Amino acid sequence: MKGLWPLCRGLRLLRTRGSIRRLHQSGMCMAAEEPQSSFQPSFGLLFDIDGVLVRGKTPIPAAKKAFQKLVNSQGQFLVPVVFVTNAGNCLRQTKADQLSDILGVPISQDQVMMSHSPLRIFRQYHDKCVLVSGQGPILDIAKYLGFSNPITIDSVRESYPFLDMVDHNRRPKILPSAAVTLPKIEAVILFGEPIRWETNLQIIMDVLLTDGHPANPHHPANYPHIPILACNMDLMWMAEARSPRFGHGIFMVCLENIYKKITGKELKYEALMGKPSEVTYHYAEYLIRTKAAEMQWKNPVQTLYAIGDNLMTDIYGGNLYNRYLENRNSRKEEEAAWESELSYPSATQCKSVLVCTGIYNPHAEVPADPSQSVTETVFHGHRDFRIDPALIEPGHIVPDVNAAVDLIFQLETFVPNSDKRTL
Repeated sequence: MKGLWPLCRGLRLLRTRGSIRRLHQSGMCMAAEEPQSSFQPSFGLLFDIDGVLVRGKTPIPAAKKAFQKLVNSQGQFLVPVVFVTNAGNCLRQTKADQLSDILGVPISQDQVMMSHSPLRIFRQYHDKCVLVSGQGPILDIAKYLGFSNPITIDSVRESYPFLDMVDHNRRPKILPSAAVTLPKIEAVILFGEPIRWETNLQIIMDVLLTDGHPANPHHPANYPHIPILACNMDLMWMAEARSPRFGHGIFMVCLENIYKKITGKELKYEALMGKPSEVTYHYAEYLIRTKAAEMQWKNPVQTLYAIGDNLMTDIYGGNLYNRYLENRNSRKEEEAAWESELSYPSATQCKSVLVCTGIYNPHAEVPADPSQSVTETVFHGHRDFRIDPALIEPGHIVPDVNAAVDLIFQLETFVPNSDKRTL
């Protein structure tokens, strides 16, 4: 790639057009008219969490204001809302409870989509012995998703302690005398960043290079390796620190490069889940349809709004799904395996809205000479996603999630509960 000039040009256009779209600066507001009782909105909302609603464990003040506008006096949502996060270290109910506490409105687990949620539709792996990597209650998560025989990195390490040799203090003093046999590992699932990266990288590599028998000698010639299903490709994420923190995408970069360095071949993924993958947004749209059905809506949800803070995940993913929806009827190739598991989407478009409370920095300057000062590392998306300036240009830029909700209501001419809003 030659300096990524198209990317920089796209970013310049992004800021130029984005400044025009910042409706919060124009003083525009909506007419305070109560809608007709028969009026049914035709849109649904997909909210990112980190950088949009919270930073680490600290709530963003605008979040609670925004969600007071989305519920009626009984705390019931007025439009279908789904939370789409790339986090994957807890169960949906746990995240729903956290969100209920943060936002001050009741959130159900059916409104929460973790990065690993689409694993439910990969049923061909549910009966296989799968190695799971990450942190938190990953065995519980795997079983909740339908996997009947998951094993952890720690289980492999305990069975074969001589595999983990980086930490001198954890090296086995005496090698086990009795032979231990684990079942053949038939797939690897990457839930999220682990705690001991060196241990996870080593044992995952052992599994890949031995066709699922990590205690055996390596045979790099075995290719392709056993399937890998990865959740959460975020290179970085925003917590309380003033700069972004390493995400699971960094761990994946390490794994990919170690595999290529050892074998000379590319690590391959059976599936990539979490934003910005199409399967994630397709599944999120399915959850929106489910919520609309529970609300007894007769008309389909036609427009989705993807609200996030990260150009490379939230905006790229929302725009990618919009392109998928636009091309859905004209596609001639075979459907992906996951498409047949989910019913046909009702949405016809997905619009992206970027907030400035997380990863995105509206004050960052585009280099004056892109050919000299920009390299491929500017693209923070995953290796398997191509650079496309059009996909990282948000439909709208707003200061925070509260402004995002105001903007969407205005675009949709939707004025619910005017007595609860400050106009």
